[in-house]
Parts: sequence; structure tokens; C-alpha cells
Amino acid sequence: MNPLTVEYINLARERIAAHVHKTPLLTSSSIDSGLDGEVFFKCENFQKVGAFKARGACNALLSRQIEEIARGVVTHSSGNAAQGLAYAAQVCGVPAYIVMPKTTTAVKVEATKGYGASVTFCEPTLASREEVSRQLQLETGAVFVHPYNDYDVMAGQGTVALEILEQVDGLDAVLCPIGGGGLISGISTVIKSLSPNTEVIGVEPEGAAEALLSLQRGEITAVEGPKSIAEGLLSTVGTRCFPVIQQNVDRIVTVSDGEIRGAMRTLFERMKLVVEASGAATFAALEAQKVSLKGKRVAVVLSGGNTNFLGGE
Repeated sequence: MNPLTVEYINLARERIAAHVHKTPLLTSSSIDSGLDGEVFFKCENFQKVGAFKARGACNALLSRQIEEIARGVVTHSSGNAAQGLAYAAQVCGVPAYIVMPKTTTAVKVEATKGYGASVTFCEPTLASREEVSRQLQLETGAVFVHPYNDYDVMAGQGTVALEILEQVDGLDAVLCPIGGGGLISGISTVIKSLSPNTEVIGVEPEGAAEALLSLQRGEITAVEGPKSIAEGLLSTVGTRCFPVIQQNVDRIVTVSDGEIRGAMRTLFERMKLVVEASGAATFAALEAQKVSLKGKRVAVVLSGGNTNFLGGE
């Protein structure tokens, strides 16, 4: 049974309120003028750990009894989920064991360690991530927390939408990136419950459009050899996330890596916002006119800002 409801997400908000930021909703008159509409940027790049992942990770741990997680928590991630769980574990005062591919950039590894986590490297495959995570669970007694295919994680991410609806009225659409699907599952649940006429639009890279393909085929269908500069959007769609996406997401559009880079540049030059590739994908869909904004009011979720100086993630 899917427990993901607005009530469930409101409880998550109360639970994590003291440990995460209510992030700002920013606007740009020059961007509005160029696109002939109104854009409201939900800046999760200003969130704890630099990304929305802190919300879901905190809810996943704070919803458990401390005795259950006393021996620690474990997850696998190459970036934001790693830092999110490490931060949440720090909040709860328990150990965090993070499995990261050996190809992960040093800045992400050091950031994860900076929150007190123990990092174990694996091969850059899902099978290796899962196997190393299982071994750590056996060795430490830690509890596994999935980075997105977990209802408590999804509920924490849904708090983004509760804030959006408090910050702006009369939205025609909300654009949200899709990787594993945890963020858009939580957001779409809130939007379709409290503002049903608002369109929920998912955004994926052209080289990793698994959610779009899965919707077209009616079942989760992996993209062979997914590739994009938006590394955070290369995840396989979660089995718990997919039914929510099927029910609540109105459509999915795709953007190229070039369009994502262009969006990152515009956000930096016009708004002085540092946004990672995964987070800028949503604005890329508007800037590249994959979604028409003419005369509309649209919220764009900028999911994170953890990027290196030269761009990418």
C-alpha cells in the first residue's frame, strides 16, 4: 500500500523542520521578459548539503526509533544522496556508511566525509553498489536507507511542494527533474492533491530518458548505457516511485546536455545562481522551449547546487 499522502508529507515537514531550510523562491524580470511568462525558481541549491536530498534523508531517519538506527545507516550514492544521509546521520548522532563508485569526483567524496561519514568505494555499477552495501550491513548492523525508493524519503522530498504552494499562488505548472523519481513523486502528490489544475512536468536528459520510456511502455524500462552531464538523473526509476509518476505526472520532456549547460550559464549570469546540471535541467526545458511559458506562471525546481567550478557534477 502506498502511504504517500499530503497528510503523510505534512508530518514529514513537522519532523524535519528544525533541520532543513525553507528555501527561497526567486524571480528574474529579465528571464520573465525573454520567455514571455513568469518563472519562480525554487532554490534547493540553498538547502542543507546543497540539495533537496537533506529533506528525505532527515525524514527517513527521524521517522525511525533511535534504537533501530543506533548501529548506523548505509546507502549507495555518487553525490547528493550520500551527503544528505551523512548529514541526517549527524543530526541523529549515528554512524553513516556510504558506498560510492570509485569514479566519484574527489570533491564529492570529501564533502561526504565532511559530514562524518565513512566512505567505501565500489565499482561503477548498480550491482556493485548493492553488493558492497549488503556487505556493510552484515559487518556493521547498519540499516539500509534507499536514496529514493523509500516512502519516508519521498515524503521528505514532497515538502518542497508544500513550500512552493505557500510561496506563490495560481501556478499553471511545476517543472521537476526526474532521476530515480523520489523528488517528483513527493512533489506531484502534493500538487495534484492541493492544486489539481497545476500541471506537473518531469524533465530528463535526452541520454537518460528512462521515466519517459517507462511511461510509454507501461512498465519500468531501463535505458541501455544512460549518459548525461546530469549525473544525478542517471538513476533507475524506483519501483515505488513509478506508480506515483504514472498517476500524477502529466508529461515528461527531455533536454540535451548542451541545453543544460546553457541553462546553467543563464542562471549564473542573470541570477548569480550556482546550479548543478541535474538541477538546471528544469530551466533548460523552458529556455529551449520544450515547454511553452507564454502567459503562464511556472515553478521550476532547481534541485541542487553541488557542481565543480567548471560545471557538470
